[in-house]
Amino acid sequence: MISERNPVVEKAVVTLRELSADERARDRYERREKARRDIASREKWAVKEKVDGIVQNALRKQISIDDIIDITGLSREEIESIRDTN
Repeated sequence: MISERNPVVEKAVVTLRELSADERARDRYERREKARRDIASREKWAVKEKVDGIVQNALRKQISIDDIIDITGLSREEIESIRDTN
């Protein structure tokens, strides 16, 4: 079995078995994971909002789309989509 050859996998298997056996521990784990995913989602949304604002400001200042592509790494389609939503 893989877990017998790899100590990291073995530890993960043991942890999984323990969590599965203890309903309260599993519930705590699931709540922590949900909180972690919620935070990651909020951070991703905040970054997108910031980038969108930067692109909008650049377009208002008449910076070329090619320059915005170079600066942000966004595709032409992404920039045009941001432009067209406002």
